[in-house]
Amino acid sequence: MTQTATVNYHVHKPERQAFELDAGGIVGNLLSPELAPTQVQVFDERAVGASTTFEESSVGFTTSPTKVRAFDVSNWQHTYEAELTTLLTAEIDAKEVIIFDHTVRSDDPNSARKPARNVHSDYSLHGAKQRLIDILGEETAAEWAKGHYAFVNVWRPVGAPINSAPLGFILPDSVEKCDWILLDLIYPDRKGQILGLAANPDHRWIYRSKMTPDDVAYFNIYDNQGRPSIGHSALDMVEDPNIHTVRQSIESRTLVRY
Repeated sequence: MTQTATVNYHVHKPERQAFELDAGGIVGNLLSPELAPTQVQVFDERAVGASTTFEESSVGFTTSPTKVRAFDVSNWQHTYEAELTTLLTAEIDAKEVIIFDHTVRSDDPNSARKPARNVHSDYSLHGAKQRLIDILGEETAAEWAKGHYAFVNVWRPVGAPINSAPLGFILPDSVEKCDWILLDLIYPDRKGQILGLAANPDHRWIYRSKMTPDDVAYFNIYDNQGRPSIGHSALDMVEDPNIHTVRQSIESRTLVRY
C-alpha cells in the first residue's frame, strides 16, 4: 500500500550550501538552503506486513515500550538511556552504546524544534569523524576507529500516535552516489557537516504508519565499515483527516561500537 506525500529535496548548486541553526542567537531560528518540494509515493510496510531490516536496509522498526511518560521533566534520561542501550544491544548487536543527544520535536508553530522537513542524513564522512573526536577525545576516537563503529539514531513518537508528518526513509539501494549533497551545519558554538539528497525518481520511500509511543525506528547515520547511511525526512501527509493531534517525537543520537 502506498501513500502520496510531499518532501523537500535539496538542490545541486555550484557553491557550498549551509544550514545555520539558532541564527542570530535566536533559539529555533533556522536559515536553510534552497529546497524543492516534491511529491513522492511512500510504501507503508505495516499495511502489508512487510519487515524492513536494519541489516538489509539500514533501518529497522520494532515495538519497545518505555517507562518514561514525559520527556519535559527532570530525571528521565537515565531510565530512557538504559532502555535504548538494551534495545540497540538486542536489535543490532551493539557491544557498547554512548547516547550523546536527545531532541524532542513538536509540529507546533511555536515549537523551537519542529520536525526536520528536508531530505538528509546527519553526517558526512568528515562530519562523522569529527563528531567521534568531539564525543570521545582524539586518543579514544583513534582507538574506536581501528574497529567497527557507527552512529545510529533512535526515533519514537511522544504522546499520541503519529497521524501527520511521519518519518520516512529512502531505501539505500535506490540512491545514487551523485544524489548526495555536502552541506555545512553551523551552530552558534561549532560547525559540522551533513548530507542532503537531491531528487531522483528512482528513490523508493518507506514508512511505518500510525506509530505509537511503544514503537521505535532505529536507523544508520554513518558506519565506518560501509553500511549505507539512510536518507530520511518528515513526510508532509495526513493519515486520517478527522484526527487533529500534533505530531511529537523524540530522536536520540547514539554512537555504537560493534
